[in-house]
Amino acid sequence: MPEHLAPGPCGRCLRSPPPQQVSESLYTYRDGPVRSALLDWKLHGRDAGVLWLLDAAESRLRDLFDPNSLLLPVPMPLSRMRRAGRHHGADLCRAIAGRTGACTDWRLLRRNGVQPRQSTLGGRQRWNNLRKAFVVNADYLREIAAGHGGAGMADTRLWVVDDIMTTGATMHFACRALSRAGLKVNAFSLTRLATRG
Repeated sequence: MPEHLAPGPCGRCLRSPPPQQVSESLYTYRDGPVRSALLDWKLHGRDAGVLWLLDAAESRLRDLFDPNSLLLPVPMPLSRMRRAGRHHGADLCRAIAGRTGACTDWRLLRRNGVQPRQSTLGGRQRWNNLRKAFVVNADYLREIAAGHGGAGMADTRLWVVDDIMTTGATMHFACRALSRAGLKVNAFSLTRLATRG
């Protein structure tokens, strides 16, 4: 059975609070079944291991997400998504929604331009790379607000969803874009690198 992460903020988040209200991850990313499942999914398109990880943590997922939760996948550049033939973040959102009754949406948070892949960059470069990478679709946000009688998303819990959190740069800037648009947002990743508190 894979080891679950203990709840609570990391040392970095305690020193400098991020734009998201809550950050949650199911598993640590290290050698073993979690890493194997994630690599098998991302590199070879085989999702059985990742689906098993979600099934093993279903009670935790149900604690986090419900029908009032809106899951937003971290947007990929369209050119990269076409090459890959899939969007792992969107696939992850759908798999979680199927287990919890949450909703998913890919239109609210958008990618701005094309940036080098994070995996090719060092820690500081990752933060600089994504500084202006995400924007909120303001027209769509107004459409949502109008559809709810002007109440916007008052009852909706927004979650930005990604498969792995390494330096936290992607989550930070995706959540910051939503926060600057006046939305309260949370962050969820299937896995994250263990941090030193």
